[in-house]
Amino acid sequence: MSPKAGTSRREWLLAMMASGLTVRQLALNAQTTSKISPGKLGMPGLAPGRVVAVSHPACLVNRQFQAQPIQRMIAEGMLELTEAPDLTSAWRAFFERGDVVGIKVNPVGGPEVMSCPEVLREIIKGVESAGVPRKDIVVYDRYRAQFLKMGFDKWLPEGVRWSSAAEDYDGIQQDIAGYDPEHFMDMAVTLPGYDAKDERARRSYAAKFITKEVNKLINLPVLKDHQSAGVTLALKNLSHGMVNNVCRSHSTSTLNVCGAFIPAVVSLPVIRNKAVLHILDGIKGLYHGGPSARPEFVWEHRKMYFATDPVALDHICWKAIDAQRLAVGMKSIGESKPDKFSTFLNRQPEHIEIAGALGLGVFNEKQIDLRKLSLT
Repeated sequence: MSPKAGTSRREWLLAMMASGLTVRQLALNAQTTSKISPGKLGMPGLAPGRVVAVSHPACLVNRQFQAQPIQRMIAEGMLELTEAPDLTSAWRAFFERGDVVGIKVNPVGGPEVMSCPEVLREIIKGVESAGVPRKDIVVYDRYRAQFLKMGFDKWLPEGVRWSSAAEDYDGIQQDIAGYDPEHFMDMAVTLPGYDAKDERARRSYAAKFITKEVNKLINLPVLKDHQSAGVTLALKNLSHGMVNNVCRSHSTSTLNVCGAFIPAVVSLPVIRNKAVLHILDGIKGLYHGGPSARPEFVWEHRKMYFATDPVALDHICWKAIDAQRLAVGMKSIGESKPDKFSTFLNRQPEHIEIAGALGLGVFNEKQIDLRKLSLT
């Protein structure tokens, strides 16, 4: 389905949204450009459909992260995910000397729910064990100011570098300094008041970090509810962390196309082929009101999740958030309606299923190989 002659892109979008085809069709009609060739590690990666969930009751004590239990969680998770004979081999399944490895952290729910230093440092050790020197490890978040505010630069071992794409959040995000004009996702939706004929208004360009600075990426999301997307897990940590002009995906409480936008961005070849490993920090989680984390909606989940398949991972973690919501007497994400903490009319966790339909991973729960490890 494409726009008819004389029809604006915005009119076409509104017509699609009224037709019932809506989100999936919009995602399928998005155009992407990239010059990177697919490889065996690209999504859904080495283990399609496999998700490893590792729990340890002592990973969080008196609200403090505990390094040794977390170290063990990561070791056991990597071994189970890769089925490697030893931990070094597990990391070498993804990385080798000569790689430049990026790690995408998440500061948005800080200080309550964000990538924690104990997890980040252990991942860096793992990459080093595969033969990658510290100078070839780059920790990244899109916004420099948020990265520094949450202290990520202070957590890094000497020699590990860090990078960003823009100075800080703004509501327009159409300046492409820091982004690569050769790698973009073109979708027929803009911020209200902007001309869809303007390429910068309807395109989201990939950060130079992912196109030019690294050849492989570890995605380090956290376990969070999200007002417009329903959840913000592996897929959204990439879609809204790797490109500009993302506010158009949820510019008002009713103009919300996260269901299409997220899978369309992650389908960019430069993202889907470089993001080879997803480690979700679920030691603490947020079950309502996200992406900012209000303390009253934070719970101690004490789990970490490992996958090469972000769709399967997000499906399992979506269920974990819903389980917590039900445990406190709330409706599931898909059934929830607006309140003072979550104002969007209809949240869109279906972005996970649509990503599966675009070939980014396995959504069907019957085909997901969920492996649970309980450590003590």
